[in-house]
Amino acid sequence: MTAADRSALAHQVTLLELVDRVLNKGVVLSGDITLSVADVDLVYVGLRVLLSSVATLEEQGEQTALEGAFR
Repeated sequence: MTAADRSALAHQVTLLELVDRVLNKGVVLSGDITLSVADVDLVYVGLRVLLSSVATLEEQGEQTALEGAFR
């Protein structure tokens, strides 16, 4: 096992750590799907998802309100 392999193993992230980071910081996922036949668009689906904890959203809302008050 090389030093690079040991370093990679030491930096593996568990699922619990990943979920904690996502809820702590928040993540926005977005995607677009278009169904078409013979170059004619039939169905368009736009997807926007926000993943975050309630506490993180409240903190962001308070920060935004404070920034707006000082403008």
